[in-house]
Amino acid sequence: MFDALFTPLRLGDIELQNRIVMAPMTRSRANPDDSVSALHVEYYAQRATAGLIISEGIHPSPTGKGYTLSPGLYNNQQQILWRAVTDAVHEKGGRIVAQIMHCGRVGHPDNKAPGSELIGPSAIPCQAEIFTPKGMQSMPTPRAIESAEIPGIISEYCEAAKRAMAAGFDGIELHCTSGYLPAQFLSTGSNQRTDNYGGSLENRLRFVVELTQALCDTVGPGRVGVRVCPGNPFNDLQDEDASETFAALFRALTPMSLAYLHVIRMASTGIDNIALAQQHFKGALIVNDSYSPEEANQLLVDQGAAAVSFGRPFIANPDFVGRVASAAPLSKMNGKTLYTPGAEGYIDYPTVEQASLLEDQ
Repeated sequence: MFDALFTPLRLGDIELQNRIVMAPMTRSRANPDDSVSALHVEYYAQRATAGLIISEGIHPSPTGKGYTLSPGLYNNQQQILWRAVTDAVHEKGGRIVAQIMHCGRVGHPDNKAPGSELIGPSAIPCQAEIFTPKGMQSMPTPRAIESAEIPGIISEYCEAAKRAMAAGFDGIELHCTSGYLPAQFLSTGSNQRTDNYGGSLENRLRFVVELTQALCDTVGPGRVGVRVCPGNPFNDLQDEDASETFAALFRALTPMSLAYLHVIRMASTGIDNIALAQQHFKGALIVNDSYSPEEANQLLVDQGAAAVSFGRPFIANPDFVGRVASAAPLSKMNGKTLYTPGAEGYIDYPTVEQASLLEDQ
């Protein structure tokens, strides 16, 4: 029934046992020092039957952190603890890439280490609230990044990518949507610079293009993916012509021979993101956003996508891949425990087999 979804796939240098990808999902379970724990080891290992797991967003520096209890990958201890995660996934036969996420102007001092700044392409605040230990708060005005700082920020990404590979990840994904730093540089609403990184479309593309090329040079293009969602308004992201911006970006990324482009469809934007990517990007596409298994399988057959990523179904169904294969019903997630500390709502969802044993007791 789902032959296409269960066909093996090679994305760049990464071999997948099937085409069901676990999408990146923030779960806010990191330690106060931005490291992961035994909870993360269990969480990702439980879901290793996915063809590929894309990790939650990992910040490459204290400055890049935006959210409370999100993990980092900028020191030796964090690298060692991530290694336990990747080893557990590989022992189950899975593959996992690290999503590198610099939040830029999205964040709050209460979520960041003392002395960590809030920075962005321009000194334009994100007109939204963010959760902090003190509750929801407005985001302050960021400091505009100076031209001379940009190579250093790119170096932070590359250092995180090196650490990801040293920690056993199979590749990295650049988070280039949801209002975070790369998307801030692309968008006219958040980038009003007058240097070579702002103004014209070519200049607004420059940071992302240079960053992606640097990541390719660091770990090899066959281990680099980029996640995008043209027109995504999350975190006060506004662009005068998102279709034009991303069409140009896709053309610029094509010669880099990336492992994949991860495209979120979002009908509410009025842009057909999948069609836009297929028209302007020549390479493998992972597509995302609320696909049913039936729709996903048909998409692979009819429209030529390489794989489909699923988010929410993996939360309550650690054996989501097996459930798809056997047409077993899916469990429903508890929205109240998405971001709460501890094991509840994180590693305590049973598999079909575990649920059956519980019923028999």
